[in-house]
Amino acid sequence: MIPTSPVAVAAAGAVVLLVLFGVVRRVLGPSDEARESKRAHEAARERDPPVEIGETYEFGVTELTDHHSGSEVAVGKVEGFVVFAEDIPGDLAKGDVIRAKVLSFNEGRTSADATFVTKA
Repeated sequence: MIPTSPVAVAAAGAVVLLVLFGVVRRVLGPSDEARESKRAHEAARERDPPVEIGETYEFGVTELTDHHSGSEVAVGKVEGFVVFAEDIPGDLAKGDVIRAKVLSFNEGRTSADATFVTKA
């Protein structure tokens, strides 16, 4: 039986709106991964970097990406701290372990730019 009273129609409409709102929020809202990334970024801002400028560190390449400089860089982490290594060889692949020398920190000191030294 289809509800015909104004109260029943209003209640059904409210339920439909709540369901639609939940679906839209879920689809358009930040993903769990995005929320975790933001939490990690905020935590990084509150601690001193575990790397020092001028020092060389060994880390696994988690991805290769285009840097703001326009060149491809290797991305990896040292103790959870993001390092972007420039001047990488063309045969470098995700999963390779490299050594890179830290050159500078970004403005918020939540990541560092480095130059490729060698494959480990």
